[in-house]
Parts: sequence; structure tokens; C-alpha cells
Amino acid sequence: MSNYRLYHSPGACSLAAHIAFEELGIPYEPVRVVIAEGQNQTPDYLAVNPRGRVPALAICDQDAAGITPKEQILTELSAILIYLAKTYPDAHLLPEDALSFARAVEWMSWLGATMHAAGVRTVLRPERFVSDPGAAAAVKTRGTENILVGYADIEVRLTGRTWALGDHYSVVDMYLLVFFRWGNRVGLPMRQKYPNYTRMMDAVRARPAVQRAIAHEGIEIE
Repeated sequence: MSNYRLYHSPGACSLAAHIAFEELGIPYEPVRVVIAEGQNQTPDYLAVNPRGRVPALAICDQDAAGITPKEQILTELSAILIYLAKTYPDAHLLPEDALSFARAVEWMSWLGATMHAAGVRTVLRPERFVSDPGAAAAVKTRGTENILVGYADIEVRLTGRTWALGDHYSVVDMYLLVFFRWGNRVGLPMRQKYPNYTRMMDAVRARPAVQRAIAHEGIEIE
């Protein structure tokens, strides 16, 4: 029996957690919660995560006597990625030294807040940010301007790097793949405009674990 159950939606930011499990090669149960069908707002899922967001990770560890204690739920993608990397340090999915670890948190905090919550989400679902439907177009326009600044920043930061944190593949690279896909989804010319980003994401996509996660979710990156 697996100690983990990952609630995810195809193509959502939960893809990064899905990839992390495949990279670690540990048993887990993936549970699809399709946001496009409103499954994240059902009573059953809200009982798991009252915030109605994905991913959510159910953690159920056995104690020394082999007795399974009460299940715990961990939410928020960055928290889940850090938990997995710290629980399985031999996979080296996060750096150990304090500054490099802080850089990873810096990346993930910015991606989750600025690029996702205040960026891509305003482009894909502008109607959620205004009470007047007529204002949605203006929200989308401003959101597009904001993410263009963000994608340009990513491109510059990845210049001359093998991976986002330097020489070692990490959960940050998994997270960046989500935004590469979303850039394509909103119609940005990712390959033409962001060659450094594209080069790195091609390397991410070549990893067998990443290919398994993408195939399981049934999504396209480009």
C-alpha cells in the first residue's frame, strides 16, 4: 500500500509534483481532479482540501509498530515539492546548502505568486478577477503584459545555465516546465522568443520520469 496519494489536475501546476514522484520512483496513488469539470469544487474534494486547489498530497506513514496513524494532507505545490525533496534527499532534487536552497524557494515563491496567481491565471481566467464581465478583457490584456515581463526575466536568468539552480536538476526545473506549457497555451512563441528557456525545457522533457508524468496526464507541452 502506498503512503502517498497525489491529487492532481491534468496540465495544472500539480504536474510538477507528478514529475517529482516519477523521478523519485516511490509508490504513490495519483488521483485525477479535473479542474475544467469543476471536480475541485465537489464536496468530496473540498473535504480533502477546503481551498479547492490542486495539488494536495495525502501522507499516511506507519509508526514503528506498523500501525498507520491518521492521514495528513499537505497543500500548495512548493510545500509538496520541498517535502518530497527533503524526505528523499538521496535524489538531490533540492540543494543542501542554505543559500542555494533559498534560491530554490525564491524561484518557487515567485513562480507561484507573481507568474501564476497574478499572471497566467489572469490571462486564462480573467473573469474570476472582476465582477463586471465587461472588464475581463482589460484584465487579460494587463495580465499578458505582466507575464511577458516574467517570461523575459526567466529567459535572462537561464542564460548559460544547465539547470535553473546551476549544474543540478531540481524541482525548480519541473516547476518551470509548467510555465513553459502555459506560455504555449496562451499563444506565446516560446521556441522563437525564449531560446534559453526552450533549451532547458527540452532537456527536462527528455527525462523518462517527465515523459511518464506527461503521458499519464494525457497532455501536450507544445
